[in-house]
Amino acid sequence: MDRRSRLIARARQGYRLAYGVEPTRFVAAPGRVNLIGEHVDYNEGYVLPCAIDREAIVAFGPPAQEAKQPVFEAVALDLGDMASARDSFDLHAPVRPGENNWQNHVRGVVQALGRYGHRVKPMRIAIAGDVPIGAGLSSSAAFGVAVALAVSEFSGLGLVPEMLAKVAQLAENDFVGCACGIMDQMVAAVSTEGHALLLDCRTLQHMAIPIHPSLAITVIDTGLRRSLTESAFNQRRAECEAAAAALGVTALRDLDSTRLLLAEPDLDPLLFRRARHVVTEMERVEPVGVAMALGDTAQLATLMREAHASLSEDFEVSLPPIDRLAAILAEALGEAGGVRLTGAGFGGCLVAVCAKEATGAIDTAVGRYNRDADWPARVEVFRAVGGAGPVAAG
Repeated sequence: MDRRSRLIARARQGYRLAYGVEPTRFVAAPGRVNLIGEHVDYNEGYVLPCAIDREAIVAFGPPAQEAKQPVFEAVALDLGDMASARDSFDLHAPVRPGENNWQNHVRGVVQALGRYGHRVKPMRIAIAGDVPIGAGLSSSAAFGVAVALAVSEFSGLGLVPEMLAKVAQLAENDFVGCACGIMDQMVAAVSTEGHALLLDCRTLQHMAIPIHPSLAITVIDTGLRRSLTESAFNQRRAECEAAAAALGVTALRDLDSTRLLLAEPDLDPLLFRRARHVVTEMERVEPVGVAMALGDTAQLATLMREAHASLSEDFEVSLPPIDRLAAILAEALGEAGGVRLTGAGFGGCLVAVCAKEATGAIDTAVGRYNRDADWPARVEVFRAVGGAGPVAAG
């Protein structure tokens, strides 16, 4: 049984245990790894992520026949025992936040759909996933987009992928309390297999960028975990907004390096460093896309090294163990590929884009790092997959 089949079986079994009947349909949405363009999405710039072959799967079906109220029921199969991982709420009453994070992802999606003018039918869902939680691979966006798609399918809303992304983002912003941009939800919704996604986070225009067949995308999970809503993520967004306001622009997307350097004497030093990361990171997106399409590993090595240094020094979202591991990996790869922190930071993962034959050097380097590490790192090679959609259960 392959990975997805096992996940479908778990979702089906969890649905049966929770509700005593078989689900009628399944949908899935993938996690993602961001290749370049970190902390750029909420600054309305360009980013280059790709969806990965780890996902959230939602099994769903109609409400109980004996139900007298229009109730939405949910069970999260990866989060606690069957009692603590269940939720239900009345669709005729205002949707209020629940007691924990996963409930708010579900309730937030339903509430966001209502705000967009959609009527949600009573239904039952069970969610299972294999995107590592807290690793910077966007398990939350996979969860939210999958739930939004399940509701759209069951309620006959026919939402296009871009709207699924908007709904899931609104849920995270307003119900979960994470001031994230829309990159994660968009890549979960609209990606193309074998490609990265060049996304304009202001207009949502996007283009599939081929990943050269000679390249491998490797994620190195540092083992360090963080919670975005409890970390300095929202603080970094506020600092970027303050820098944009001080510079008289709508968002940092509207700056380039020349204009930013001219403004440095009049800008708070901390805000200048935050803005410098965002501006230089945006300028790396196009050349990384070109290098990836061409398989130019030497260019990837240079650009990703610059990106990691900027995240560590100017944006201050790395940690000393992550910097040490990144340096070990960069030395091991040389010009065979690049490596940098990916995701919001404060823990999580590194991503390497390198020649396929160089992945062994990554394994060796991580083994050396793990000899002295408090939290051992793990290596996994991912495949670039398509976005959210229905799943044939077999």
